[in-house]
Amino acid sequence: MLGGHLNTGRGFHPNGSGLPAHSELDSSPPSFQIPLLTYGEEHSEISADHHALIVPPFMGHGNRVHPMPYTDPAVPLQPRPMVPKKDIAVYGYGSVAWKDRMEEWKKRQNDKLQVVKHEGGNDGGNGEELDDADLPMMDEGRQPLSRKLPIPSSKINPYRMIIIIRLAILGLFFHYRLLHPVRDAYGLWLTSVICEIWFAVSWILDQFPKWYPIERETYLDRLSLRYEKEGKLSELASIDVFVSTVDPMKEPPLITANTVLSILAVDYPVDKVACYVSDDGAAMLTFEALSETSEFARKWVPFCKKFNIEPRAPEWYFSQKIDYLKNKVHPAFVRERRAMKREYEEFKVRINGLVSTAQKVPEDGWTMQDGTPWPGNCVRDHPGMIQVFLGHSGVRDVEGNELPHLVYVSREKRPGFEHHKKAGAMNALIRVSAVLSNAPYLLNVDCDHYINNSKALREAMCFMMDPTSGKKVCYVQFPQRFDGIDRHDRYSNRNVVFFDINMKGLDGIQGPIYVGTGCVFRRQALYGFDAPITKKPPGKTCNCLPKWCCCLCCCSRKNKKTKQKKDKMKKSKQREASKQIHALENIEGGISESNTLKSSEASQVKLEKKFGQSPVFVASTLLEDGGIPQNASPASLLSEAIQVISCGYEDKTEWGKEVGWIYGSVTEDILTGFKMHCHGWRSVYCIPKRPAFKGSAPINLSDRLHQVLRWALGSVEIFLSRHCPIWYGYGGGLKWLERFSYINSVVYPWTSIPLLVYCTLPAICLLTGKFIVPEISNYASLIFMALFISIAATGILEMQWGGVGIDDWWRNEQFWVIGGVSSHLFALFQGLLKVLAGVSTSFTVTSKAADDGEFSELYLFKWTSLLIPPTTLLVINIIGVVVGISDAINNGYDSWGPLFGRLFFAFWVIIHLYPFLKGLLGKQDRMPTIILVWSILLASILTLMWVRINPFVSKDGPVLEVCGLNCDD
Repeated sequence: MLGGHLNTGRGFHPNGSGLPAHSELDSSPPSFQIPLLTYGEEHSEISADHHALIVPPFMGHGNRVHPMPYTDPAVPLQPRPMVPKKDIAVYGYGSVAWKDRMEEWKKRQNDKLQVVKHEGGNDGGNGEELDDADLPMMDEGRQPLSRKLPIPSSKINPYRMIIIIRLAILGLFFHYRLLHPVRDAYGLWLTSVICEIWFAVSWILDQFPKWYPIERETYLDRLSLRYEKEGKLSELASIDVFVSTVDPMKEPPLITANTVLSILAVDYPVDKVACYVSDDGAAMLTFEALSETSEFARKWVPFCKKFNIEPRAPEWYFSQKIDYLKNKVHPAFVRERRAMKREYEEFKVRINGLVSTAQKVPEDGWTMQDGTPWPGNCVRDHPGMIQVFLGHSGVRDVEGNELPHLVYVSREKRPGFEHHKKAGAMNALIRVSAVLSNAPYLLNVDCDHYINNSKALREAMCFMMDPTSGKKVCYVQFPQRFDGIDRHDRYSNRNVVFFDINMKGLDGIQGPIYVGTGCVFRRQALYGFDAPITKKPPGKTCNCLPKWCCCLCCCSRKNKKTKQKKDKMKKSKQREASKQIHALENIEGGISESNTLKSSEASQVKLEKKFGQSPVFVASTLLEDGGIPQNASPASLLSEAIQVISCGYEDKTEWGKEVGWIYGSVTEDILTGFKMHCHGWRSVYCIPKRPAFKGSAPINLSDRLHQVLRWALGSVEIFLSRHCPIWYGYGGGLKWLERFSYINSVVYPWTSIPLLVYCTLPAICLLTGKFIVPEISNYASLIFMALFISIAATGILEMQWGGVGIDDWWRNEQFWVIGGVSSHLFALFQGLLKVLAGVSTSFTVTSKAADDGEFSELYLFKWTSLLIPPTTLLVINIIGVVVGISDAINNGYDSWGPLFGRLFFAFWVIIHLYPFLKGLLGKQDRMPTIILVWSILLASILTLMWVRINPFVSKDGPVLEVCGLNCDD
C-alpha cells in the first residue's frame, strides 16, 4: 500500500479533502459518495439529489476520435423509453447520458483527460503485521487454512499398478498386431493398426496426468480467527466479481439478475465486494434489468443474511422441493419468507415486462425518459458506458446497511477494431475494476452461474490468503455443477468424469486448468508477472512433533528474515507507485514532465508499453495488495475508467498477449491458464461439500453438439498457434505431467479422424466378409482378454477413488464417441480453414433456459449438419449387421464363428451411439425426415462406391479350385 497516497478501503473518498473518510474507531466502512457530474465535470446547477449522468468526452485512445452517428437536431426525436414512468434518480451514477444531448458530447469529445490531483499526508500507512504476539503459536488461528487429503493407498496403489500392467499389455498387443497382418485385407488391417496406435497415444496423454490425484479440505473457522478479529475491521482481502453477458434474448435477464443477486448477498464483508456486469451487447434491456435488480437487492440481501438461507439466488431458493423450515428458529421467518416471495414474483413480472417490451425495437432505436438516444442503439458502434447502480451515497438496504458495489460496464465498440469477444470484454473489466476498486482478487462467472454456496469466496481465500502457500497460487478453480439436467444425463452435460477425476489428478501436479467460469484469480497473475520464488525454510525438524507443528516452528524461526525481505520488496513497490502518483500530481499542477519523470522514465515507458497509456491504471498494477488513490475524486476515476475501455486502448500493448485473458482462440480459458502455469504459478482445485456455483447446460442434442464444437474449435486454434503446448513454454515453470494434460486438451479434436474411420470398419468388415485381425490363436485370445480386463479395471478403479457412478462414466464414454464423430470432426476442418485460409466462422450464444416445462428442450429437434456423420454411421452399421447375419444364414454353420467378432465390433459402435439415436427420435419416437434422407443417401453412395471399387479383393479375378466332379458323366 502506498503510504500517504493510497487508501486500502473500498470505494471512493466521500469528500474532496485529505481528511479521513471515517473515524478509526468507527467499524462501519466508508460511504460511497458520488458528486453529480456532467460530461466529466461537477455541475453547480444540478442539485446533489438528481444524480445526473454523463457520457464521457473522450472515447478514443490518445488522439483517436470516434464520432457518434449524426442526428439532425432540427428533427425532434419521439421519446421511446422502455420504462416511461421511472424516475431518473433511481439509476444512480454513471456515464450514460440523460440530461445532456449527444450533440454536446460530440462538441466536447476532444477535451483532454482531466487527471485528479492526489493529496496525502506523510503517515506511513503500514498495515498490521500478520503475526500477532498476543496469540500463542499453537492457537487455532495460526494453523494452516487448508490441507491436502491424498487418495487412500488402498485405492490409488491398485490403480497405478493396473496402469503399468495395461501399458505392458498394450506392448504385447501391438507386438502381436504388427507381426500378424491380414494378407487378404491388408488395407483394413493397416488402417485399424494406425487408428489403434493413435488411441494408445491419446490414452497415455490422458492417463498419466491422473497419477497423483488429491483432494483438499478448508478451515473457514481458522480464516475468521486470523483475519476477522473481534472488535477490529475485517482484514479479508477485497474481491471484484465479473459477470459477462452478451445477448439478453438468449441469456434471459432474469437468469443474469439471479446471478447478480447471489453475488450481492454473498457471506463476505460488503465493503470488500464489487460486482461488475459486462454487457457486450450494449442492450438497454440489460441496463434496465440491472436497475430493477439493484432495487430488489435492497430487500433481498438483508433477508438472506438475516435468516442465513441457501442458495441466495431467489429463483432457485423458492423452487427448492425441500422443507424450508428445517433449522429455522426465527419466529418471523415464515411471515417474512412469504412477503419476500411475493416481492420476488412482482420483480419477475417487471423483468418479464421489460423482455416483452424489448421484443419490438423502435425504428429510431430506444431513447431515455427525456428523449436522449440510448448510446447502445448501434451494437457495433457506440461509446463506452459505465453505471454505478449500488455503492454510491444514500443507497442502502431496507435495514439501513451498506450494499456491495454493482457496476454496469459496456466497453466502446467501433467498426474496424478487433474486439476479441469474451476475452476482450474480460480484459476491459480488469482495467475498469483496477481504476474503481482495485481488489487484489477477481472472481469471474458466466451470467447463468449463480453462487450456490454463500461461503464460496471464503473457501477461495483459504488458499489465496494462506501465509505459507498462498503466494504461489494464481487461481482457485471450482467444479461446474448444473441444474435442470435430466436424471439420466443423456448427453453427459454434467461431465463429472472430467471434474471429479481429471481435475483431481491435475491438482496433485501443478493445479487444474481454467475452465472459463467459477474461478477466483490473483490479479497480479493476470498481469503476466512471474510467480514468486519460495525456498524451503532452513532449520532442524522436530521429530517429536507432528509434521504441521514442525512447519509452524520453522516458520517462526525464519520469521525475522522473511519479514525484512518482505518489507524491502514492499517499500520498493511503494516507491515505484509513488513515482507514478507523483507524476500525476506534477502533470496536473503544470510542472514539466521532463523534470519530474527523469528518474523513472525508462520504467514508465516499459510499463506503459505493457499496460497502456493510463497513469492511474499503471500505478495500480504495482500494488500487490490493491487499493485506490486516497484523495481521487469520483469524477477523475470515472473518466479514467471510461478511457481504459476505449476500443483503441490496447493498441501496441501486451493485452491479450502476455497480460489478462489471452487472445487467439475462442476457448480463451485454456490459453489464459496455460500462460499462468508457464510463468511458474500453480492453481488449486476446491470442491466444497455444498457446490460453490451452479449453472444451466444445454440439454438439447443440437445445442450440446454446438457447445462441444466451439470448445473443440478453440483447441484446434491453439494447436495451430505459437502457444501450442507441444512447443511453447519450455524453460519456464510448467511441469511435464501438466504439459501432457495441456497437450491432450489441444490434440483431442484430431482423434475424430481415426475414431470416424474405426467406427466405419465394422460395417466394411460385415459387408465384405473380411476382418481386421487374422484367425485368433490361444495366445492372441489371452492378449485380447487381458486388454479388455485392464480397460475395465482402470475404469472401475477411477470411479472408486473419484466417487463417480457407473452411469456417469458410461455416459461420458458414449458422448466421447458421439462428439468425436460429429463436433470434433467439424471443428477440425473449420479450424484448418480459419487458420490456413482465413475463413472465419461465427457462433451463436447457447440458450440458457427453457420455460416450457421440465426438460422440454431435451426432446426438441433442431436441424444441424453436425447430425449427419453419426446418423450415417448408425445406418451403415445397422445395414452391415443385417447383411452379415443374412450371409451367415445362407452359408451355414461354419460362417457363424468368424461372424461373432465382426458383430461385436459393430454392436460396440451402435451402443455408443444409442443416446444420439434417442435424440433423433425425440419424444414422438420419430426420426426427422431430413436426417433420414441424408443418411440413407450417404450410406447408399458409400455402399455403391464400395461395390464398384472393392479395394480389398484380389485384382487377378476369382480363385478357381477343382471340385473333383466329372461334369461329362
